Amino acid sequence: MEEEVPDASRQPWKNVGYAASNSGPLSGIRVVDLSRLVAGNMASLQLADSGADVTKIEPLPAGDPLRAWQQAGIQTFWSVYCRNKTSIALDFRHEKSINILTRLIDQADIMIESFRPGILESMGLAPAILHQRNPGLIILRVSGFGQSGPYSHRPGFGTLVEAMSGFASRSGEAGGGPLLPPVALADMISGLYGSNGIMMALRGREQTGHGQVIDLALLDSMVSAIGPDAFDYAVTGEVKQRVGNGSNTASPRNIYQTSDDHFIAISASIQSTAKRLFATVGAAAMIDDPKFATNAARVKHQAEIDIVVGGWIAARSRKEVLAIFDAEGITAAPVNNIADNANDPHFIERGIYVAANNPATDAAMGKVPMHQPLPIMENNLDRLRMPAPTLGQHSRAELAKAGFQDNEIDQLIALNVISQP
Repeated sequence: MEEEVPDASRQPWKNVGYAASNSGPLSGIRVVDLSRLVAGNMASLQLADSGADVTKIEPLPAGDPLRAWQQAGIQTFWSVYCRNKTSIALDFRHEKSINILTRLIDQADIMIESFRPGILESMGLAPAILHQRNPGLIILRVSGFGQSGPYSHRPGFGTLVEAMSGFASRSGEAGGGPLLPPVALADMISGLYGSNGIMMALRGREQTGHGQVIDLALLDSMVSAIGPDAFDYAVTGEVKQRVGNGSNTASPRNIYQTSDDHFIAISASIQSTAKRLFATVGAAAMIDDPKFATNAARVKHQAEIDIVVGGWIAARSRKEVLAIFDAEGITAAPVNNIADNANDPHFIERGIYVAANNPATDAAMGKVPMHQPLPIMENNLDRLRMPAPTLGQHSRAELAKAGFQDNEIDQLIALNVISQP
């Protein structure tokens, strides 16, 4: 029997609509986004969700490779990461393309690119040249390993830096192999750093009148997410080992299976929460045992804690465990999947997911479920202005806004330099 494809319109997510008249705090800021895949799109999404006019410049014939990340033939990644943006479809190989890009960038506040280092320069669009023409331009350069260093020439994907940063070596079961994250974690973290850097650069421009270049390396971003590992290594001379769902620094902390085959996550490293947890599972005396009396001691004896806590949880259902823990103030949560989230009253009431129309997917899917603009601010849902664009949907309109005449645009279309649906 074939698995039924879920109908998003039947899910309990709040239905919302797009309105071109909606705005945000970055209204009037113009962004030219030449980036591909997740990191650059994550950065420009934060700007677009805040009201900036973000124009994606997509390569012909297929557009941003993010469009190819599909489920059941639907551009799910594109629909989520590229809402509130417009699209120009451009043949980068055509001799007229650089003139088009230059004229667009001349009028922009921000330019985002994720070419391999050196490519922008080879196109005649080096930052120094762009700043001669547009001194206030803020340039976000996204790459795997940065614009300098012996690895800068390498193509960079999140998977590579998640491995190289030290993150994968810390993930996985004790005694097992390293583990990569199942999501584009390095890209997402980098995208947030990128948008944050742009906001700082905008503030700097207010003070100096000058833009600047932001060198955003996925490797740097991923290293920062690991915290004080370098300092810890300098202090101890030891490399931290994999501990599965446990922790090198906090205990009790793990995931435990219930009698009905669900899982509960616990983090009770603060002394008062550890004490409450031990009392709740019938082991109050543990807190007075030197092996469990402090967080540092508990980290060393996590396996013994798991036997006691895990055994208590294994004898009870998820509902029973969570009810008891909630009543006793134990810091625990269910290990949810997306189906659990869709029906969780907190997700529903808070509107963590919303569902909005998208003409490109309506025929196949109905409304598109996605996270709402973050962080939540006043009139938050009024920041939704338009669904993710089809390839080249706004080629004519955006070039006209940049000062191209109708006959120029007609010629560019006839020469296949740009395309529109």
